[in-house]
Amino acid sequence: MFGRLTKTRTMALPAMLRAMRPHHWAKNGLVFVPILLNHDVFASHALFYGLVAFVSFSLMASAIYLLNDIKDVEADRRHPTKCKRPLAAGEITKGQAYAMVPGLLIASGALTALLPRPELYLMAWGGYLVLALAYLFVLKRKLLVDVLGLAALHTVRIIAGNAAAAIPISSWLLAFSMFLFLSLALMKRYAELRITQDQSGLKKAGRGYQAEDIEALSQLGMASGCTCALIMALYVDSAAVKQLYRHPEMIWLVCPIILYQIARMWFLARRGNMPDDPLMFMIRDWRSQLMGAVVVLVMVGAKVLP
Repeated sequence: MFGRLTKTRTMALPAMLRAMRPHHWAKNGLVFVPILLNHDVFASHALFYGLVAFVSFSLMASAIYLLNDIKDVEADRRHPTKCKRPLAAGEITKGQAYAMVPGLLIASGALTALLPRPELYLMAWGGYLVLALAYLFVLKRKLLVDVLGLAALHTVRIIAGNAAAAIPISSWLLAFSMFLFLSLALMKRYAELRITQDQSGLKKAGRGYQAEDIEALSQLGMASGCTCALIMALYVDSAAVKQLYRHPEMIWLVCPIILYQIARMWFLARRGNMPDDPLMFMIRDWRSQLMGAVVVLVMVGAKVLP
């Protein structure tokens, strides 16, 4: 019996790790965005603080993913892809998942002690946790409120990066990120609805959307994406960019790249070729990576070229 118990626990460890979704931790790389845009990339202390925030948010995100899987386990078992999640597949139990949550949150919060302004970071950390729990238990079932909540969650990651490195918050960056992530959140709902919709127009999986809403989601998402490109265009002519870059006019090149990236992703979504996590698609897609590299080169060139 002892041997069977040991074997069961050993087998549950890889499943628990998968349930924590480490492949989604890449999203928390958003905490580095304000550090990079503040041109602190070569400041070792700023990068260290960003790394602390990254690990902290990754641990907290894993706790929230476990709570999400516990809450949605029955619905996940009926889903064509989510049924493979460890909890839905029966590889771990609800009790095991519940037991991990407090430890992950405590470890995440304890890392705050390594930061120069822990009180600032705790505000962002706590705000994210409250918003994530509100989204998990209430907001994700509310029409349009859910996508606003998702966009806000991604934007709070950027704010946490500001707080971790004690960098002033840029209103330009917040406005840009909010509309960008709103477009991606609408794309996520569009892709989910496209996968699960039926001809009856009934609400699916407890969400507030019906089959007839799919075109409205697409139109709102494309409009949000164009808005973030417009914000970038306005930023190019602002006083802030002229203080940071020697050649701010070069940043105009970023605007068509943003429009191309958003439009391409929406074309893929409308063709049914977009998974239900557009942000992870951007991280893994080689064309998106190429566009990101070009943007970085343009920004660096605008800063360092004589």
